[in-house]
Amino acid sequence: MAGEPQDDCLFCKIVAGQIPATIVRETGTTVAFRDINPQAPTHVLVIPKVHHRDAAALAAAEPAIAADVLRETQAVADDEKLESYRIVFNTGTGAGQTVWHAHAHVLGGRGLEWPPG
Repeated sequence: MAGEPQDDCLFCKIVAGQIPATIVRETGTTVAFRDINPQAPTHVLVIPKVHHRDAAALAAAEPAIAADVLRETQAVADDEKLESYRIVFNTGTGAGQTVWHAHAHVLGGRGLEWPPG
């Protein structure tokens, strides 16, 4: 059920402490941790502690928690002393989503080209 931890979800297991991660921030509703395959010098994932398939589903079901995720991306950027950064929400396989738990990528520490991809 949406919002409930999923036994087969990597990020739910990180939230539960069953899988280790390099956590950089944690709030009552979010966890932020370093990506294991960084695409920039700073690459941190910010996830809600509740399980929703993607950012769109999270925003529809729990807009306050979606706002918490977005707010935490700024906190990560501040902690990492990033003057500029990119926030990426991949939604769907064609966009590169590989973990089916809503999450934001905070990327920075180098120039980021546009368009991406």
